[in-house]
Amino acid sequence: MTPIVGMLYSAVVQNSQRLQLITKGMSQEEVDFKGPNHTHNSTAQLLRHIAYVDLNWVYRMKGQPLPVSLQEEYGPMIDANHRLPMVKGVSLNTLVSKYEHVIRMLKDTCTHITDEDLDKIVTFGHENEKQATLRWGLWHMADHSRYHQAHINQLRKWYKGM
Repeated sequence: MTPIVGMLYSAVVQNSQRLQLITKGMSQEEVDFKGPNHTHNSTAQLLRHIAYVDLNWVYRMKGQPLPVSLQEEYGPMIDANHRLPMVKGVSLNTLVSKYEHVIRMLKDTCTHITDEDLDKIVTFGHENEKQATLRWGLWHMADHSRYHQAHINQLRKWYKGM
């Protein structure tokens, strides 16, 4: 990998490893826990969401549309009510394995792009399309994971306090 691509890729990998650490040892009940009064996204929903967002970015970096088979396997981004889709009964191991697969695809993709490619502009967004550079996309992958890790940490505190 070129230096800047490698640095940004490393930030994504570091956060994916941190995500695995903070979810390690969760029971199925905890993975499916939706917080007090069942009003929050569960860890399962958040893990699937992170994987799906990152998968979309991998394909943007490749300059290819996301295959329908992967859309069906990892998605959708949101449900009919504009919320994260319900995920229940899917094991932590399965969710983490699917995310690890996305990270492996990202590694392969990052070996084929250069630091100059990071300035390429792509379109993203599920409702209002926006534009961003590939550089921003890689940074967003790392930041987005950290953002939802805070939610998972809060769910874990609530779960342990029950």
